[in-house]
Amino acid sequence: MRCDKMSAFIVMDIVREAAKYPNAIHFEIGQPDLAPSPKVTEALQKAVLDNRFSYTESLGIQALREKIADYYHRTYGVEIAPQRILLTPGTSGAFLVAYALTLNQGDKLGLTDPSYPCYKNFAYMMDIQPEFMPVDKQDCYQLTLEQLKKTNVRALQISSPANPTGNIYTPARLKELNDYCISHDIAFISDELYHGLVYDENAATALQFNPNAYVINGFSKYFCMPGMRLGWLIVPENKVREAEIIAQNIFISAPTLSQYAALEAFDESYLQEVKEKFRARRDFLYEQLKDVFTIEFKPQGAFYLWADVSKYTDDSYEFAKKMLHEIQVAATPGIDFGANGTKHYLRFAYTRDITHLREGVERIKHWLK
Repeated sequence: MRCDKMSAFIVMDIVREAAKYPNAIHFEIGQPDLAPSPKVTEALQKAVLDNRFSYTESLGIQALREKIADYYHRTYGVEIAPQRILLTPGTSGAFLVAYALTLNQGDKLGLTDPSYPCYKNFAYMMDIQPEFMPVDKQDCYQLTLEQLKKTNVRALQISSPANPTGNIYTPARLKELNDYCISHDIAFISDELYHGLVYDENAATALQFNPNAYVINGFSKYFCMPGMRLGWLIVPENKVREAEIIAQNIFISAPTLSQYAALEAFDESYLQEVKEKFRARRDFLYEQLKDVFTIEFKPQGAFYLWADVSKYTDDSYEFAKKMLHEIQVAATPGIDFGANGTKHYLRFAYTRDITHLREGVERIKHWLK
């Protein structure tokens, strides 16, 4: 275990500092401010009244796994057996299980730079070696097949839509990466947590191109249930028993009340409203900031803008601290997400209503003048 290599979340330091200012504007928080469907609240209340406080089986309750399988059939046209779905405590639990299933001590895990910092931190915890591959605006932050061919990784992890950039992988790119991984016995791990929050075109799942991909998703973002700590992992059929054993030892089972509440999370009409609210916020914030900072493309999914602030600074971390202290506007420094030019970037989350976003934009524009 190489915990000495792990990095702290700078964003959490920003969150703590921003809490000191009652009038702070929050662009740093990577969680939805919207409530889940009222049906979720009703299901949660019923679960409490029904005394649902015991463990479930380690894979999770069958009814919810069936609902997730049906969701994949309706959304992507893929058939997933419910027994291949493991419910986990957030997607963090899913990452740990996926890495334990696919990698041994010292194996290499392919990651893009920038990417979500927990990937590498989990790798270091498990004495796995992350191999970083730089991605940038030239290819819309997508990993290329040529880059993958130059590595000797045992598993590859991508995220689509991605945190922090908001890009999605095209079906063609997903297919060629998966085809290569299949032919070279490389496990393909796809973080699809922001699926559903895709605004101008549909996102493809890795399962459309690789029936044995390890696919991670959860209820924190699109379903607006971050504090319920519930994710899922889809594993190959021949890995189900092994995944179950790992889950039994790491966390026994995902939170029971959350599982019963999530039975009502697939409320399509409500979820469409959620998506449209985030689309409106994206459009507003992009239009307001694209001429203030350098924003390389309009984000395709998730709820983040990846803004190049190098016209004002060569250290976005110091810039973020100064912006917070002087005008009480909080954003996440790019160095949270890697080393590939990230010191020039800030991540702005559009996870508050437009009135809140507008106030933040006005403060930034006045401050920079």
